Amino acid sequence: MIRATRVIRRDALASGEIVDRVVLDHGERHRRRIAMRGVGGTAFLLDLAQATVLDDGDALVLDDGRLVWVEAAPEKLLEVRAPSDHALKRLIWHIGNRHIPAEIGAEAVWIAQDHVLAEMVRGLGGSAEPVERPFRPEGGAYQGGHGHPHDHGHGHSHDHAHPPHRHD
Repeated sequence: MIRATRVIRRDALASGEIVDRVVLDHGERHRRRIAMRGVGGTAFLLDLAQATVLDDGDALVLDDGRLVWVEAAPEKLLEVRAPSDHALKRLIWHIGNRHIPAEIGAEAVWIAQDHVLAEMVRGLGGSAEPVERPFRPEGGAYQGGHGHPHDHGHGHSHDHAHPPHRHD
């Protein structure tokens, strides 16, 4: 079976033949070794040296140099909002105190759907509305920001075009 042994990060992707894509939720994007099949049918073994968080827009490098695009799957989440910046910061603190994955935006925070946390947020004056969208939580302080090493594999600047992908 063909193997994928390297990841090219979306900010370092310059060129290459993208032959397929895998659509993975947040949990499925934290991998080291697993058999995968792309949407177009390309079967391969993901065989990385260490467990890695794959980000939306990354590419997996197959043994023959072809690339498989990584796309974040839509997930059922709660969109947490607050009436003020200070109130949102308080909610972020309470969410973080529960040690759950969270994606922090300028005016909202997204967490996995959980009725207990939704009630906590509402009890603290915020809103928690169900949404379906890709989940890109923070990597954590002990994961170097993204929880993965950067294998850029080239020595040029990063002002190049990227293959299109959805953000809906």
